[in-house]
Amino acid sequence: MNFKGYIFRLFLRILLLVALILTLGYTIYIKQSVYVALTSLALLYLIINTYSFVKRRFVAMDDFFEAVKYRDFSRWFPEDRGPKDIRFLYTGFNEINRTIKEINSQNEAQYVYLQKILEMVDIGIIAYNLESGDVLWSNDYFGETLGMPSFKNIRFVENRKPELFNTIFETYHREPDSISVALQNEKIKVLISDTVFQVDDDAFKLIVIQNIDDTLNKNESEAWKKLLSVMTHEIMNSIAPISSLADTLQRNVQLNLDDPSEHQLELEDLNSGIKTIKNRSEGLLKFAKTYRSLNKVTHLNLQRIKVLELFKNIQLLMEPSIKAKNIAVDFKISSPKLELDIDTHLIEQVLINLILNAVDACKNKADAQIKIQASQSPTRDIMIKVYDNGSGIPQDILENIFVPFFTSKATGSGIGLSLCKQIMLLHKGRIVVNSIENEGTVFSLVF
Repeated sequence: MNFKGYIFRLFLRILLLVALILTLGYTIYIKQSVYVALTSLALLYLIINTYSFVKRRFVAMDDFFEAVKYRDFSRWFPEDRGPKDIRFLYTGFNEINRTIKEINSQNEAQYVYLQKILEMVDIGIIAYNLESGDVLWSNDYFGETLGMPSFKNIRFVENRKPELFNTIFETYHREPDSISVALQNEKIKVLISDTVFQVDDDAFKLIVIQNIDDTLNKNESEAWKKLLSVMTHEIMNSIAPISSLADTLQRNVQLNLDDPSEHQLELEDLNSGIKTIKNRSEGLLKFAKTYRSLNKVTHLNLQRIKVLELFKNIQLLMEPSIKAKNIAVDFKISSPKLELDIDTHLIEQVLINLILNAVDACKNKADAQIKIQASQSPTRDIMIKVYDNGSGIPQDILENIFVPFFTSKATGSGIGLSLCKQIMLLHKGRIVVNSIENEGTVFSLVF
Protein backbone atom coordinates (compact mmCIF):
# COMPACT_ATOMS: atom_id res chain seq x y z
CA MET A 1 0.00 0.00 0.00
CA ASN A 2 2.85 2.41 0.83
CA PHE A 3 4.45 1.65 -2.52
CA LYS A 4 1.23 2.59 -4.32
CA GLY A 5 1.07 5.86 -2.34
CA TYR A 6 4.66 6.63 -3.32
CA ILE A 7 3.88 6.03 -7.00
CA PHE A 8 0.77 8.21 -6.75
CA ARG A 9 2.69 11.12 -5.19
CA LEU A 10 5.47 10.80 -7.73
CA PHE A 11 2.97 10.66 -10.60
CA LEU A 12 1.19 13.75 -9.19
CA ARG A 13 4.49 15.67 -9.10
CA ILE A 14 5.22 14.69 -12.69
CA LEU A 15 1.78 15.94 -13.77
CA LEU A 16 2.39 19.20 -11.94
CA LEU A 17 5.79 19.54 -13.63
CA VAL A 18 4.22 19.01 -17.05
CA ALA A 19 1.48 21.51 -16.23
CA LEU A 20 3.95 24.14 -15.01
CA ILE A 21 6.14 23.64 -18.07
CA LEU A 22 3.11 24.13 -20.34
CA THR A 23 2.05 27.16 -18.28
CA LEU A 24 5.56 28.61 -18.49
CA GLY A 25 5.52 28.19 -22.26
CA TYR A 26 2.14 29.84 -22.51
CA THR A 27 3.11 32.86 -20.35
CA ILE A 28 6.26 33.30 -22.40
CA TYR A 29 4.14 33.15 -25.51
CA ILE A 30 1.73 35.89 -24.29
CA LYS A 31 4.66 37.89 -22.90
CA GLN A 32 3.42 38.18 -19.34
CA SER A 33 6.72 38.64 -17.49
CA VAL A 34 5.18 38.57 -14.00
CA TYR A 35 3.48 35.25 -14.65
CA VAL A 36 6.67 33.95 -16.27
CA ALA A 37 8.66 34.75 -13.12
CA LEU A 38 6.05 33.22 -10.80
CA THR A 39 5.69 30.09 -12.95
CA SER A 40 9.49 29.71 -13.17
CA LEU A 41 9.83 29.92 -9.37
CA ALA A 42 7.03 27.37 -8.91
CA LEU A 43 8.64 25.08 -11.49
CA LEU A 44 12.09 25.36 -9.82
CA TYR A 45 10.58 24.60 -6.41
CA LEU A 46 8.71 21.57 -7.77
CA ILE A 47 11.86 20.24 -9.50
CA ILE A 48 13.85 20.54 -6.23
CA ASN A 49 10.99 18.94 -4.27
CA THR A 50 10.66 16.04 -6.72
CA TYR A 51 14.42 15.50 -6.69
CA SER A 52 14.47 15.39 -2.86
CA PHE A 53 11.39 13.15 -2.83
CA VAL A 54 13.07 10.57 -5.09
CA LYS A 55 16.55 10.98 -3.61
CA ARG A 56 15.64 10.28 0.03
CA ARG A 57 14.30 6.84 -0.88
CA PHE A 58 17.47 5.96 -2.75
CA VAL A 59 19.64 7.30 0.07
CA ALA A 60 17.72 5.14 2.57
CA MET A 61 18.11 2.07 0.36
CA ASP A 62 21.79 2.86 -0.25
CA ASP A 63 22.35 3.02 3.53
CA PHE A 64 20.63 -0.33 3.97
CA PHE A 65 22.56 -2.04 1.14
CA GLU A 66 25.83 -0.68 2.53
CA ALA A 67 24.95 -2.17 5.92
CA VAL A 68 24.20 -5.50 4.23
CA LYS A 69 27.48 -5.32 2.30
CA TYR A 70 29.48 -4.93 5.51
CA ARG A 71 27.19 -7.34 7.42
CA ASP A 72 26.26 -4.59 9.87
CA PHE A 73 22.92 -6.05 10.90
CA SER A 74 23.07 -4.26 14.23
CA ARG A 75 22.20 -0.96 12.54
CA TRP A 76 18.85 0.51 13.53
CA PHE A 77 16.87 2.82 11.24
CA PRO A 78 14.62 5.49 12.90
CA GLU A 79 10.96 4.58 12.52
CA ASP A 80 9.53 7.58 14.41
CA ARG A 81 10.72 10.53 12.34
CA GLY A 82 10.86 11.67 8.73
CA PRO A 83 8.29 11.36 5.97
CA LYS A 84 5.73 8.58 6.26
CA ASP A 85 6.97 6.65 3.24
CA ILE A 86 10.56 6.69 4.59
CA ARG A 87 9.40 5.60 8.05
CA PHE A 88 7.60 2.71 6.43
CA LEU A 89 10.77 1.84 4.48
CA TYR A 90 12.87 1.97 7.68
CA THR A 91 10.39 -0.34 9.41
CA GLY A 92 10.90 -2.89 6.63
CA PHE A 93 14.70 -2.56 6.87
CA ASN A 94 14.62 -3.06 10.64
CA GLU A 95 12.41 -6.14 10.25
CA ILE A 96 14.90 -7.61 7.78
CA ASN A 97 17.77 -6.89 10.17
CA ARG A 98 15.91 -8.56 13.05
CA THR A 99 15.24 -11.66 10.95
CA ILE A 100 18.85 -11.92 9.78
CA LYS A 101 20.13 -11.45 13.35
CA GLU A 102 17.82 -14.24 14.55
CA ILE A 103 19.04 -16.53 11.75
CA ASN A 104 22.68 -15.70 12.57
CA SER A 105 22.03 -16.31 16.25
CA GLN A 106 20.48 -19.70 15.49
CA ASN A 107 23.36 -20.61 13.16
CA GLU A 108 25.91 -19.59 15.79
CA ALA A 109 24.11 -21.68 18.41
CA GLN A 110 24.04 -24.68 16.06
CA TYR A 111 27.72 -24.16 15.24
CA VAL A 112 28.69 -24.00 18.92
CA TYR A 113 26.53 -27.06 19.61
CA LEU A 114 28.13 -29.01 16.77
CA GLN A 115 31.60 -27.81 17.78
CA LYS A 116 31.08 -28.99 21.36
CA ILE A 117 29.89 -32.39 20.14
CA LEU A 118 32.93 -32.77 17.87
CA GLU A 119 35.22 -31.71 20.70
CA MET A 120 33.74 -34.35 23.01
CA VAL A 121 34.05 -37.33 20.65
CA ASP A 122 37.18 -39.50 20.83
CA ILE A 123 37.80 -39.02 17.13
CA GLY A 124 40.26 -36.59 15.53
CA ILE A 125 38.72 -34.40 12.82
CA ILE A 126 40.38 -31.81 10.58
CA ALA A 127 39.28 -29.98 7.43
CA TYR A 128 41.72 -27.90 5.39
CA ASN A 129 42.05 -26.13 2.04
CA LEU A 130 43.76 -28.47 -0.44
CA GLU A 131 45.50 -25.66 -2.30
CA SER A 132 46.66 -23.37 0.50
CA GLY A 133 46.79 -25.88 3.34
CA ASP A 134 44.93 -23.48 5.65
CA VAL A 135 43.00 -25.33 8.36
CA LEU A 136 39.27 -24.69 8.15
CA TRP A 137 38.47 -26.50 11.39
CA SER A 138 40.13 -29.00 13.70
CA ASN A 139 39.25 -30.44 17.09
CA ASP A 140 41.69 -30.87 19.98
CA TYR A 141 41.63 -34.66 19.78
CA PHE A 142 43.25 -34.57 16.35
CA GLY A 143 46.33 -32.82 17.70
CA GLU A 144 46.39 -34.97 20.83
CA THR A 145 46.31 -38.17 18.78
CA LEU A 146 49.24 -37.06 16.62
CA GLY A 147 51.10 -35.42 19.50
CA MET A 148 50.98 -32.01 17.79
CA PRO A 149 50.06 -28.55 19.09
CA SER A 150 47.28 -26.54 17.46
CA PHE A 151 48.26 -25.28 14.00
CA LYS A 152 46.73 -22.99 11.37
CA ASN A 153 48.29 -24.59 8.28
CA ILE A 154 49.21 -28.22 7.58
CA ARG A 155 52.70 -27.09 6.41
CA PHE A 156 53.45 -26.84 10.11
CA VAL A 157 53.31 -30.65 10.26
CA GLU A 158 55.26 -31.02 7.01
CA ASN A 159 58.15 -28.96 8.37
CA ARG A 160 58.39 -30.91 11.64
CA LYS A 161 57.29 -34.43 10.77
CA PRO A 162 57.52 -35.06 7.00
CA GLU A 163 56.81 -38.80 7.27
CA LEU A 164 53.71 -38.21 9.41
CA PHE A 165 52.59 -35.47 7.00
CA ASN A 166 52.88 -37.81 4.03
CA THR A 167 50.95 -40.60 5.80
CA ILE A 168 48.12 -38.43 7.10
CA PHE A 169 47.75 -35.56 4.64
CA GLU A 170 49.26 -36.64 1.33
CA THR A 171 47.99 -40.23 1.17
CA TYR A 172 44.32 -40.72 0.33
CA HIS A 173 42.21 -43.17 2.36
CA ARG A 174 38.87 -43.36 0.59
CA GLU A 175 37.87 -46.38 2.68
CA PRO A 176 38.56 -46.60 6.45
CA ASP A 177 42.10 -47.93 6.77
CA SER A 178 44.07 -49.13 9.77
CA ILE A 179 47.62 -47.77 9.77
CA SER A 180 50.52 -47.46 12.19
CA VAL A 181 51.79 -43.97 12.95
CA ALA A 182 55.22 -43.33 14.48
CA LEU A 183 55.07 -40.81 17.32
CA GLN A 184 58.32 -40.01 19.08
CA ASN A 185 59.43 -43.31 20.68
CA GLU A 186 56.30 -45.37 20.01
CA LYS A 187 53.92 -46.42 17.30
CA ILE A 188 50.17 -46.22 17.59
CA LYS A 189 47.53 -47.83 15.43
CA VAL A 190 44.89 -45.48 14.05
CA LEU A 191 41.83 -45.87 11.88
CA ILE A 192 41.83 -43.19 9.17
CA SER A 193 39.50 -42.13 6.38
CA ASP A 194 39.15 -38.97 4.33
CA THR A 195 37.02 -37.27 1.72
CA VAL A 196 37.29 -34.22 -0.54
CA PHE A 197 34.46 -31.67 -0.79
CA GLN A 198 33.92 -28.44 -2.71
CA VAL A 199 32.83 -25.08 -1.29
CA ASP A 200 32.35 -22.51 -4.07
CA ASP A 201 35.68 -22.56 -5.99
CA ASP A 202 37.74 -24.05 -3.14
CA ALA A 203 38.44 -27.74 -2.57
CA PHE A 204 38.74 -29.00 0.99
CA LYS A 205 39.85 -32.29 2.47
CA LEU A 206 38.22 -33.75 5.58
CA ILE A 207 40.28 -36.29 7.55
CA VAL A 208 38.96 -38.42 10.40
CA ILE A 209 41.30 -40.47 12.60
CA GLN A 210 40.72 -42.62 15.65
CA ASN A 211 43.29 -44.12 17.98
CA ILE A 212 42.24 -47.76 18.06
CA ASP A 213 45.14 -48.96 20.21
CA ASP A 214 43.22 -48.15 23.39
CA THR A 215 40.07 -49.83 22.09
CA LEU A 216 41.97 -52.92 20.97
CA ASN A 217 43.83 -53.10 24.27
CA LYS A 218 40.61 -52.75 26.23
CA ASN A 219 38.81 -55.41 24.20
CA GLU A 220 41.82 -57.68 24.39
CA SER A 221 42.06 -57.18 28.14
CA GLU A 222 38.37 -57.97 28.61
CA ALA A 223 38.68 -61.06 26.41
CA TRP A 224 41.68 -62.26 28.39
CA LYS A 225 39.87 -61.71 31.67
CA LYS A 226 36.93 -63.82 30.52
CA LEU A 227 39.20 -66.46 29.03
CA LEU A 228 41.46 -66.69 32.08
CA SER A 229 38.47 -66.79 34.40
CA VAL A 230 36.99 -69.80 32.58
CA MET A 231 40.36 -71.50 32.09
CA THR A 232 41.28 -71.04 35.76
CA HIS A 233 37.98 -72.55 36.83
CA GLU A 234 38.35 -75.55 34.52
CA ILE A 235 42.01 -76.16 35.35
CA MET A 236 41.42 -75.85 39.10
CA ASN A 237 38.54 -78.31 38.83
CA SER A 238 41.02 -80.83 37.41
CA ILE A 239 44.13 -80.00 39.43
CA ALA A 240 42.50 -79.82 42.90
CA PRO A 241 41.29 -83.45 43.01
CA ILE A 242 44.51 -84.66 41.35
CA SER A 243 46.59 -82.89 44.00
CA SER A 244 44.40 -84.16 46.85
CA LEU A 245 44.39 -87.73 45.62
CA ALA A 246 48.13 -87.72 44.93
CA ASP A 247 48.73 -86.42 48.45
CA THR A 248 46.60 -89.20 49.92
CA LEU A 249 48.36 -91.90 47.92
CA GLN A 250 51.79 -90.48 48.75
CA ARG A 251 50.92 -90.47 52.47
CA ASN A 252 49.74 -94.08 52.36
CA VAL A 253 52.89 -95.16 50.53
CA GLN A 254 55.08 -93.28 53.05
CA LEU A 255 53.27 -94.92 55.99
CA ASN A 256 53.82 -98.34 54.43
CA LEU A 257 57.50 -97.62 53.92
CA ASP A 258 57.89 -96.47 57.51
CA ASP A 259 55.96 -99.40 59.08
CA PRO A 260 54.94 -102.12 56.61
CA SER A 261 53.45 -104.38 59.25
CA GLU A 262 51.21 -101.71 60.75
CA HIS A 263 50.20 -99.95 57.53
CA GLN A 264 49.66 -102.40 54.72
CA LEU A 265 49.48 -100.98 51.19
CA GLU A 266 46.30 -101.87 49.32
CA LEU A 267 47.47 -102.32 45.74
CA GLU A 268 43.92 -102.21 44.45
CA ASP A 269 43.34 -98.80 46.08
CA LEU A 270 46.70 -97.61 44.81
CA ASN A 271 45.86 -98.79 41.29
CA SER A 272 42.43 -97.16 41.45
CA GLY A 273 43.93 -93.88 42.66
CA ILE A 274 46.59 -93.83 39.95
CA LYS A 275 43.94 -94.66 37.34
CA THR A 276 41.85 -91.73 38.56
CA ILE A 277 44.84 -89.39 38.38
CA LYS A 278 45.52 -90.67 34.86
CA ASN A 279 41.93 -90.06 33.77
CA ARG A 280 41.84 -86.57 35.21
CA SER A 281 45.22 -85.78 33.65
CA GLU A 282 43.93 -86.97 30.28
CA GLY A 283 40.90 -84.75 30.80
CA LEU A 284 43.20 -81.80 31.44
CA LEU A 285 45.21 -82.62 28.32
CA LYS A 286 41.97 -82.86 26.34
CA PHE A 287 40.98 -79.44 27.68
CA ALA A 288 44.31 -78.00 26.53
CA LYS A 289 43.89 -79.69 23.14
CA THR A 290 40.41 -78.21 22.82
CA TYR A 291 41.86 -74.75 23.56
CA ARG A 292 44.43 -75.22 20.82
CA SER A 293 41.65 -75.90 18.33
CA LEU A 294 40.63 -72.26 18.68
CA ASN A 295 43.88 -71.27 16.97
CA LYS A 296 43.71 -73.81 14.15
CA VAL A 297 41.42 -71.78 11.91
CA THR A 298 43.64 -69.02 10.56
CA HIS A 299 42.98 -69.05 6.80
CA LEU A 300 40.16 -70.00 4.45
CA ASN A 301 39.90 -72.13 1.36
CA LEU A 302 37.18 -70.10 -0.34
CA GLN A 303 35.03 -71.39 -3.17
CA ARG A 304 31.73 -70.34 -4.69
CA ILE A 305 28.94 -72.74 -3.80
CA LYS A 306 25.18 -72.69 -4.14
CA VAL A 307 23.43 -72.54 -0.79
CA LEU A 308 21.11 -75.25 -2.12
CA GLU A 309 24.07 -77.64 -2.50
CA LEU A 310 25.32 -76.74 0.99
CA PHE A 311 21.89 -77.55 2.43
CA LYS A 312 21.72 -80.88 0.56
CA ASN A 313 25.02 -81.97 2.11
CA ILE A 314 23.91 -81.02 5.62
CA GLN A 315 20.47 -82.58 5.14
CA LEU A 316 21.95 -85.87 3.94
CA LEU A 317 24.27 -85.97 6.94
CA MET A 318 21.98 -84.77 9.75
CA GLU A 319 18.37 -85.53 8.85
CA PRO A 320 18.33 -89.30 9.66
CA SER A 321 19.71 -88.87 13.19
CA ILE A 322 17.44 -85.92 13.91
CA LYS A 323 14.27 -87.68 12.77
CA ALA A 324 15.30 -90.75 14.80
CA LYS A 325 14.86 -88.53 17.90
CA ASN A 326 11.31 -87.61 16.83
CA ILE A 327 12.30 -84.07 15.88
CA ALA A 328 10.82 -82.54 12.73
CA VAL A 329 13.46 -80.92 10.54
CA ASP A 330 12.85 -78.61 7.59
CA PHE A 331 15.36 -77.10 5.13
CA LYS A 332 14.08 -74.08 3.17
CA ILE A 333 15.75 -71.67 0.75
CA SER A 334 14.22 -68.49 -0.70
CA SER A 335 15.91 -68.88 -4.10
CA PRO A 336 17.87 -71.78 -5.62
CA LYS A 337 20.23 -69.20 -7.16
CA LEU A 338 21.66 -68.05 -3.83
CA GLU A 339 25.45 -68.43 -3.79
CA LEU A 340 28.19 -67.89 -1.22
CA ASP A 341 31.98 -67.54 -1.33
CA ILE A 342 32.87 -69.70 1.67
CA ASP A 343 35.15 -72.38 3.04
CA THR A 344 32.57 -75.16 2.66
CA HIS A 345 34.05 -77.50 5.27
CA LEU A 346 34.18 -74.80 7.92
CA ILE A 347 30.64 -73.49 7.31
CA GLU A 348 29.37 -77.08 7.33
CA GLN A 349 31.06 -77.44 10.72
CA VAL A 350 29.29 -74.29 11.94
CA LEU A 351 25.88 -75.51 10.75
CA ILE A 352 26.39 -78.99 12.22
CA ASN A 353 27.32 -77.44 15.55
CA LEU A 354 24.23 -75.19 15.56
CA ILE A 355 21.93 -78.03 14.53
CA LEU A 356 23.31 -80.33 17.25
CA ASN A 357 22.74 -77.55 19.79
CA ALA A 358 19.17 -77.22 18.51
CA VAL A 359 18.66 -80.98 18.85
CA ASP A 360 19.93 -80.83 22.42
CA ALA A 361 17.57 -77.90 23.19
CA CYS A 362 14.58 -79.85 21.83
CA LYS A 363 15.22 -83.17 23.58
CA ASN A 364 12.36 -82.75 26.08
CA LYS A 365 9.93 -81.12 23.66
CA ALA A 366 6.87 -83.08 22.51
CA ASP A 367 6.39 -81.22 19.19
CA ALA A 368 10.07 -80.46 18.60
CA GLN A 369 10.91 -78.67 15.36
CA ILE A 370 14.12 -77.46 13.77
CA LYS A 371 14.16 -75.19 10.70
CA ILE A 372 17.17 -74.25 8.60
CA GLN A 373 16.39 -71.38 6.25
CA ALA A 374 18.40 -69.26 3.80
CA SER A 375 17.36 -65.92 2.32
CA GLN A 376 18.69 -62.61 1.06
CA SER A 377 17.95 -59.42 2.98
CA PRO A 378 17.06 -56.06 1.35
CA THR A 379 20.69 -54.99 1.96
CA ARG A 380 21.78 -58.02 -0.11
CA ASP A 381 23.23 -59.83 2.90
CA ILE A 382 22.71 -63.57 2.69
CA MET A 383 21.39 -65.01 5.94
CA ILE A 384 21.24 -68.63 7.08
CA LYS A 385 19.04 -69.14 10.14
CA VAL A 386 18.75 -72.17 12.40
CA TYR A 387 15.47 -72.12 14.34
CA ASP A 388 14.33 -74.41 17.14
CA ASN A 389 11.35 -74.38 19.49
CA GLY A 390 13.32 -75.86 22.37
CA SER A 391 14.15 -74.73 25.88
CA GLY A 392 15.79 -71.46 24.85
CA ILE A 393 18.78 -69.77 26.45
CA PRO A 394 18.43 -67.94 29.78
CA GLN A 395 19.00 -64.20 29.40
CA ASP A 396 21.61 -64.12 32.17
CA ILE A 397 23.97 -66.37 30.19
CA LEU A 398 23.07 -65.26 26.65
CA GLU A 399 25.90 -62.74 26.40
CA ASN A 400 28.48 -65.34 27.48
CA ILE A 401 27.68 -68.16 25.09
CA PHE A 402 30.44 -67.15 22.64
CA VAL A 403 33.11 -66.90 25.37
CA PRO A 404 35.64 -69.74 24.97
CA PHE A 405 35.02 -72.66 27.36
CA PHE A 406 31.81 -71.20 28.72
CA THR A 407 29.09 -73.85 28.76
CA SER A 408 25.83 -74.51 30.57
CA LYS A 409 25.89 -78.20 29.63
CA ALA A 410 27.16 -80.85 32.02
CA THR A 411 29.22 -82.51 29.28
CA GLY A 412 29.97 -79.48 27.09
CA SER A 413 33.42 -78.13 26.33
CA GLY A 414 32.29 -74.54 25.69
CA ILE A 415 34.28 -74.44 22.48
CA GLY A 416 31.65 -75.00 19.77
CA LEU A 417 30.03 -71.55 19.59
CA SER A 418 33.39 -69.83 20.09
CA LEU A 419 34.71 -71.70 17.06
CA CYS A 420 31.55 -70.83 15.09
CA LYS A 421 32.06 -67.14 15.82
CA GLN A 422 35.72 -67.24 14.82
CA ILE A 423 34.87 -68.98 11.54
CA MET A 424 32.20 -66.33 10.75
CA LEU A 425 34.63 -63.51 11.54
CA LEU A 426 37.17 -65.04 9.16
CA HIS A 427 34.43 -64.96 6.51
CA LYS A 428 33.91 -61.24 7.32
CA GLY A 429 30.44 -62.16 8.53
CA ARG A 430 28.79 -62.41 11.90
CA ILE A 431 26.69 -64.75 14.01
CA VAL A 432 23.66 -63.38 15.84
CA VAL A 433 21.48 -65.09 18.43
CA ASN A 434 17.96 -64.36 19.63
CA SER A 435 16.35 -66.54 22.25
CA ILE A 436 13.30 -66.64 24.51
CA GLU A 437 13.43 -69.08 27.38
CA ASN A 438 10.98 -71.98 27.03
CA GLU A 439 9.99 -70.78 23.54
CA GLY A 440 13.01 -71.28 21.33
CA THR A 441 16.21 -69.94 19.79
CA VAL A 442 17.34 -68.71 16.39
CA PHE A 443 20.99 -68.44 15.34
CA SER A 444 21.60 -66.26 12.27
CA LEU A 445 24.70 -66.51 10.09
CA VAL A 446 25.02 -63.22 8.19
CA PHE A 447 27.29 -63.15 5.11
